[in-house]
Amino acid sequence: MNDLNKALGEISSIRRQVARSTEFRGYGPVTLATTGVFAMVAAAVQARWAPGAAEHIAAYLSIWVSTAVISAGLAGVQVYRRTQRVHSGMSNEMIRMAVEQFMPAAAAGLMITIVVLRAVPGTAWILPGLWQMIFGLGVFSSCRFLPRPMVAPGVWYLLTGLISISFGDGRAFSPWVMGIAFGVGQMLVAGILLKSARKGEHES
Repeated sequence: MNDLNKALGEISSIRRQVARSTEFRGYGPVTLATTGVFAMVAAAVQARWAPGAAEHIAAYLSIWVSTAVISAGLAGVQVYRRTQRVHSGMSNEMIRMAVEQFMPAAAAGLMITIVVLRAVPGTAWILPGLWQMIFGLGVFSSCRFLPRPMVAPGVWYLLTGLISISFGDGRAFSPWVMGIAFGVGQMLVAGILLKSARKGEHES
């Protein structure tokens, strides 16, 4: 029985190693482009219903947190289905690896938001920039099992985050600070994935 458990453990370890050296193809370009559209729609909604976000932080958060949750849910369902199809027997390992790479950034973004709002609400204007930079770090963490050009969206999110923080006041709450950052960023991600998929088809 011990030999069987040892063998199963070794097989599981080998599968994890193979997963770590395989390019993850579970992200669909259309779905990620859709999340970029969601960001632009959210910016338009904020511009219409909560233009003075500095005085209505709850409304601002409800718009963007809802957008993030919907986008993550859509992407999660699509990743599961696509990974089951593309990576078949390695799907569980590939999904686990993708989650492990991005989860620390997501958790950090949530914790920073809670701390800022509870401890120093007067500096809440810094959140949009921090969200963008943290998302960029998540992209960088995932780059090693994604197409090499994916570093470009990571750089984009870092730059937009720094620009947002450089405003130094409530101007960072402008709807288009988040709308442009995530709208363009996700479209860029989708474009890279689409180009990589077409390249793979030509090579095969």
